[in-house]
Amino acid sequence: MAAKIVLISLLAMASSLAMASDPSPLQDFCVADKASKVLVNGFVCKDPMQVTAEDFFAMGLDKAGNTENKVGSMVTAVNVNKLAGLNTLGISMVRIDYAPRGLNPPHTHPRATEILTVIEGQLLVGFVTSNTDNGNRLFTKMLKKGDVFVFPEGLIHFQFNPGHTKTVAIGALSSQNPGTITIANAVFGSKPPISDDVLAKAFQVDKKTVDWLQAQWLPKSFSSLSSPWLPLMHWLLILVLFRTSASLIWTPKITRMAAKTLLLALLAVASSLAMASDPSPLQDFCVADKASKVLVNGFVCKDPKVVKAEDFFFRGLDKAGDTGKKLGSNVTAVNVNKLAGLNTLGISMVRIDYAPRGLNLPTLTPRHRDPHRQLFVGFVTSNSDNGNRLFTKMLKKGDVFVFPQGLIHFQFNPGYTNTVAIGALSSQNPGTITVADAVFGSKPPISDEVLAKAFQVDKKTIDWLQAQF
Repeated sequence: MAAKIVLISLLAMASSLAMASDPSPLQDFCVADKASKVLVNGFVCKDPMQVTAEDFFAMGLDKAGNTENKVGSMVTAVNVNKLAGLNTLGISMVRIDYAPRGLNPPHTHPRATEILTVIEGQLLVGFVTSNTDNGNRLFTKMLKKGDVFVFPEGLIHFQFNPGHTKTVAIGALSSQNPGTITIANAVFGSKPPISDDVLAKAFQVDKKTVDWLQAQWLPKSFSSLSSPWLPLMHWLLILVLFRTSASLIWTPKITRMAAKTLLLALLAVASSLAMASDPSPLQDFCVADKASKVLVNGFVCKDPKVVKAEDFFFRGLDKAGDTGKKLGSNVTAVNVNKLAGLNTLGISMVRIDYAPRGLNLPTLTPRHRDPHRQLFVGFVTSNSDNGNRLFTKMLKKGDVFVFPQGLIHFQFNPGYTNTVAIGALSSQNPGTITVADAVFGSKPPISDEVLAKAFQVDKKTIDWLQAQF
């Protein structure tokens, strides 16, 4: 057992990780054509004229996963293999269920950063930096309901439920198909096995120890590792070895509603959208130094030697937002401005609260793609796709919908009870352009002559609309 613990610890220090990023989309969407025999990076595109709202839809994230396994956890993934509309969009989502004392074992995602929030229960989470950062530092944090933690791309990380009740978490990953490399399985359970000569040399132990470890990961021996305490003890030792730091309510005036709705629809047709992608990280992390006066794309990096677990931590996503506004919705964002560790990692998260009949107005977020849940949702394609097609879907609890990057989209709660959704966005600071505010409420205002020409209406209508904002 001691030898096993040492080898897992050494593995975490010695692993060489390959990292990659998804290709950027070159059109509104490229829904995966699973029937095609053509092999490309990702999937070839389905004919856009055959695409329907169902291609952007999946259900089932309200269903608990079966945690009756050796580690006491279950990951339910919504990636491109389950949701064809994710192809080229650079994002996916998971639900993770943990039994009491359940563990999501040390693993990596070779193509994605992960941001995770606890929906129910509590989690001890952590990640380990690479060899270049002063000796594979371990960052750990105890999370409660509503807390958020980010795991940088490609780094070994884990989650453990230390309590005596179940825990549920929702995670978002910045790849359509992030991949998962479970460390122990990959090294000691490969098929065929890695040569014991190689492993003995790599971990500086004798071949008998390697042979014993490999035997534990054969299918017949899985039962010998059923205790959730075993992986936990591995990581408790790593704590020592790594010298871890402690540390819509619309107006009742029908004429106003009609005019506004008409112009918003016209805007959806006429909008020209600027899209961009976050820069890829060039090191394990680049925690934002908010105190620096140096201006760069994003933020300059804090000295890695003074970075601590708090830089990757945010609390409060369990708290309901104030929906007592004219639209009846509230967005609580966790972006780089609130969570410094997100800098360069290309992902963020939001909680959206909707009052009965509440609306999140048509918006575009030029640097992201995001899935939402529990709502009447829709998005509009650009001019190039046969005339700004609208895709809509009614979502229930546990359903997932994806909004392609940069397209105008909305969510509306048609019911008479409150609705809450969690959204993931593939940018550290995605930005939000609320269409009506940006066009009719700019400071100074856009010329009514320009807008009248753009939307093919008279200037009085434009003047009236600008007055509302």
